[in-house]
Amino acid sequence: MTAKSLESLLKPGSDGDLGGIVKKARDMADLTTGLKAALPDDLASGIIAVSLREDALVLVCSSSAWASRLRFEELEVRQAAASIGQAIEHVVVRVSRDA
Repeated sequence: MTAKSLESLLKPGSDGDLGGIVKKARDMADLTTGLKAALPDDLASGIIAVSLREDALVLVCSSSAWASRLRFEELEVRQAAASIGQAIEHVVVRVSRDA
């Protein structure tokens, strides 16, 4: 595979290639960084990743203890999301299997 064809595979917006996956991963990383910056450090430290699914903000955390705490602090999470421009109706918390 040439460098040119690899570049076209990874280019966002290319038809059916990896570009869409790369863009989604970048968007997810940006959302995670933004939300963690908007939350107090004591809440942000338990979050591994953040994504959007329809009207829900999906938080991936490192343990069931963090999941319980983040669910309890849903209002603060929703306010932090609103502060970075994400209007959401629900927060879904998942525990990472790899954590």
